[in-house]
Amino acid sequence: MKIESLGKPIGPAPATEPHLRPGAAPVASAGESVKLSPLASSLQKAEAALADTPAVERKRIEEIKQAIRDGRFQIDPNRIADGLLAEVRQMLDSQAGRV
Repeated sequence: MKIESLGKPIGPAPATEPHLRPGAAPVASAGESVKLSPLASSLQKAEAALADTPAVERKRIEEIKQAIRDGRFQIDPNRIADGLLAEVRQMLDSQAGRV
């Protein structure tokens, strides 16, 4: 099977205005300032805190591994089911709030 070009460009057409180019930084003239809302400031602080938080707790993982090796690790299916149901309820509530 041979695929031939029809002479049409692939991808989006280049933007001619600087503010429409992907990755272009906004340009502010002298004397202009930007003020973030309290919510935006809170989100920036939360992002910074999350960036400093490890994705996994290594100590807890090692404790669980050792409990499995020792035969002390027990699974509580009721607790797992309750957690899954709580997550689904939370997801449904957040989706209901968007409608």
